[in-house]
Amino acid sequence: MVNSIVEGKTEPNSTNLENFKFTLHDWYTSNCARLHCSEAQRNLARLIIAKSDKVCELTTEAVKSNRDNTNHQLQQRIEHIEFCKDELERYRNVLPLEIDTLKVYRERLTNSLTSLRKNALDICLKCLLTREHRLGVDLAIDKVETELRKECEIIKCADKLMSNTLDQTQEQIRRLKATLYFIDHDIEDKENSLRIDRHNLTLKETSLHLSIYQGKSALESSGISIDEWKMQTRKNIDSLKQDVEIAKKIRPHIDQILQQVITKLIYQKNATDEAFRRRIEETKLTKDKLEEQHSEIMQQANEMTSNITRLEKKIAEKEGFLALAHTRLGNRCQRPGLELTRDEVEESLAKEVSDLREVVISQLQQTLFEAQASLRFLLKMQMQIEEEINIKTNTLKIDEVHCMSMRQSIDYHVF
Repeated sequence: MVNSIVEGKTEPNSTNLENFKFTLHDWYTSNCARLHCSEAQRNLARLIIAKSDKVCELTTEAVKSNRDNTNHQLQQRIEHIEFCKDELERYRNVLPLEIDTLKVYRERLTNSLTSLRKNALDICLKCLLTREHRLGVDLAIDKVETELRKECEIIKCADKLMSNTLDQTQEQIRRLKATLYFIDHDIEDKENSLRIDRHNLTLKETSLHLSIYQGKSALESSGISIDEWKMQTRKNIDSLKQDVEIAKKIRPHIDQILQQVITKLIYQKNATDEAFRRRIEETKLTKDKLEEQHSEIMQQANEMTSNITRLEKKIAEKEGFLALAHTRLGNRCQRPGLELTRDEVEESLAKEVSDLREVVISQLQQTLFEAQASLRFLLKMQMQIEEEINIKTNTLKIDEVHCMSMRQSIDYHVF
């Protein structure tokens, strides 16, 4: 107000400055204006101070309330994370045990497969190959060969079944390890989150090294909602439970497969061994009969040789008598004149010659030929029986010595 009055006054010229003066009214007016303006400013200041006190009090309460609410939320969040982390750790501790247990079952399957492939199957195939060296009629498709081939097929089916089970076991171990990795990663993330929130909970407005963000973008790094966080945590736990449950079901399945396979293999092995025993017993019995027959044939051949010698001697004796009769007849043919008669002597000599020819040629010679043919047949049969005995000996060596010795090392058992 005073300023307006002063500013409304005409500025005196420098020439008449000394002659210029304010009026008394101007003096009163200016002083009143100054006092009134000062009082107004003081009242405004008192209002501002009162308002400031109230604002400070309100903001302090709001800030403390927000801080307390944030601390409460932090504490709840920490408790929630700790609960989820403890639950994860509780289920996580089961995973290494399941992995180690499945590794033991995997080793059992591996040992069983190794035993089948390098022991049982190799021995059965070697037995089949060895039995191909049987000779003659013994190279037959007998019960032993049928059972051996059946045992090979059962071993191959068991190999395939256990190989598939081994693949499933290895895949489940891989899944358990992957689940363990993700669970450990989740636990580590939650541990870091707990470390950060616990540190935030210890911070106060008077703490050192506090800073104010000066950036222009919003200070919100979170892009995942709490529902998504809960869903992912629950998903990890559910996945862990599912994998553990599958692993627990695989173990009795492996036990059942091993038990069924080994039981079937043992049954077939016993059937094959029984076929071997019966075949060996049958071969031995046949060999004994052949040896007995061989002994009898040799004895018969010796008797036949003696018989031939006796027949030849008898034929030689009869030829002497025939020569005597022929000589007498020849001599009597030299009788002179009427003395060359067909008398009783000549008839007797003619009958003697005829009878000798019948005995020597028709009977003794024929008997000798038959004896010689029989001897040849006996000797041939002797060679054939000797060959059969050798064949049976070779078969017994293959079945009893080689095959049965190899089969003793077959050991079907549940690993």
